[in-house]
Amino acid sequence: MFSGIVAGQGLLESIRPGRKSIRVRIRHLGLAREAKTGSSVAVNGCCLTVVENRGGLLEFDVLRETWKRTVFHRAKPPERINLETSLKLGDTLGGHFVTGHIDGIGRLVARRTKGADLYIEIAPPRGFMRWIVMKGCVALDGVSLTVSSVSSARFGIWLIPHTLEITTLGWKCVGDFVNLEADMLAKYAWKALGEKVRRT
Repeated sequence: MFSGIVAGQGLLESIRPGRKSIRVRIRHLGLAREAKTGSSVAVNGCCLTVVENRGGLLEFDVLRETWKRTVFHRAKPPERINLETSLKLGDTLGGHFVTGHIDGIGRLVARRTKGADLYIEIAPPRGFMRWIVMKGCVALDGVSLTVSSVSSARFGIWLIPHTLEITTLGWKCVGDFVNLEADMLAKYAWKALGEKVRRT
């Protein structure tokens, strides 16, 4: 479990396809001091397990199902990556509950600045908008954010300078893709309401 408060950026150094999985190597000196083999790390919002840690390099195995359902299959080293270690008991929940289970890939369709802030709009995959509400939470590449606008087929987000500095979102351009995870509470609420409607 994560909070969507990104610890910093790593550098995607290599992607090596194997027989059963794809080995991903990421450099992050600070995180590498904390992460142990078996630790869970959110890599662009996707929960992955550290399989090797040596000299500031973290290695992860990405299953082919994960590869297809996330932006990993579009990644090209060297590339900046958002990283977050898993929550510990007693940690402050600064964002919202993020599981690291990606719901789909979104496409950035609009981008504009206002002063030091950045506004972006995301077109999500079919069915995703049922979990999006005004002022609700959503995770983009693992970053916990507040929805600032909603239409039938897209939603908007405002990004403050701190978020732009700490995460990779400020580097995104129109046409780029991001991992999306909807708020877990929104999913449960939608499921409960859907079942209630079906029974009536």
